[in-house]
Amino acid sequence: MTATARARPPRTAQAANVFAALGDSTRLALVNALSDGSRRSIAQLSAGHPVSRQAITKHLRVLEGARIVRQERAGRERLFALDPAPIEDVRRYIDWVSRQWDARLARLRTLVEAQA
Repeated sequence: MTATARARPPRTAQAANVFAALGDSTRLALVNALSDGSRRSIAQLSAGHPVSRQAITKHLRVLEGARIVRQERAGRERLFALDPAPIEDVRRYIDWVSRQWDARLARLRTLVEAQA
């Protein structure tokens, strides 16, 4: 077994929260809107969406809970910005799972070829 295959996986609980938060098309669209590095208000984020501002607020709360977005005060407005770190953690988790599968498939291939 290689060192990368034996390496401990990232925290799966946090990865599960990120997957759950991104599993909704409205939340994914909000993340997309913030992926340019901008900070946007709820009014700006809800423009062009078929759901209400209240629904957008609820979706943003879920994204905040998964630490994907953070909110800042600017006067009386609340501005939301993307925090890419949790998404990067999930990417590393997916890479880790991929390495696990690659290692297992390589062992299976070696076994099958040895028996052929």
